Amino acid sequence: MPFKRGAIEAPIEYLDRTELDALLKSIDRSRHLGRRDYALFAFMFNTGARVQEVLDVRVSDVRLEGPGQVRLMGKGRKVRICPLWPATARLLRDLIAEHPAAATSATQRSSSRTGQPLTRYGVRYLLKRYVQKASQLVPSLKGKSLHPHSIRHSTAVALLKSGVDFATISQWLGHAGLNTTMRYARADIDLKRRPLRRPSRMPSRPLPAGGSCSTAPTSSVGCVDFRK
Repeated sequence: MPFKRGAIEAPIEYLDRTELDALLKSIDRSRHLGRRDYALFAFMFNTGARVQEVLDVRVSDVRLEGPGQVRLMGKGRKVRICPLWPATARLLRDLIAEHPAAATSATQRSSSRTGQPLTRYGVRYLLKRYVQKASQLVPSLKGKSLHPHSIRHSTAVALLKSGVDFATISQWLGHAGLNTTMRYARADIDLKRRPLRRPSRMPSRPLPAGGSCSTAPTSSVGCVDFRK
């Protein structure tokens, strides 16, 4: 009788901090389209939103004053509120100010060169172009198969490495359950190495037969800050 085949989970492709910085630095912000693209990818990383969620955002969904936030429409028309970092809010505010008349229907970061709304394929094309350019500075990008969803993965790993708990990340990204979020703990090599760097805690006396010893390492919950 043959063995039952288990599902093979494909590795998660994402950008680490160095690769993300190189991607953003590869964008020429001296031109309007460059400023649009920079704001687009910065917004995608800030929110970890799916590409269609980003493209569906309207100016009325964004609050740029005070504690910035954006209203996102996810799968199954589920609505969630995601915080915006101050730097992201400034980027969007400046971009909208460039074309205030056109900003009533959709955010300018979602308009293409011809004035038509960007599509998922357009975002994929832009990402591929900037990744190719950034790979000249960071060679590790050459061996990665990246797509817009990779930025969402990058957000999840960055939040996790900063100490944000799984429940918060799950709500941040709009996951249906924690199982989807927890797979990111297996994606990053630094997270896998952390237990090896912790000093082992040995019991002060031998355990009784059949006994067990469990320790709960203390951890502090931080806040990710990629706002520079």
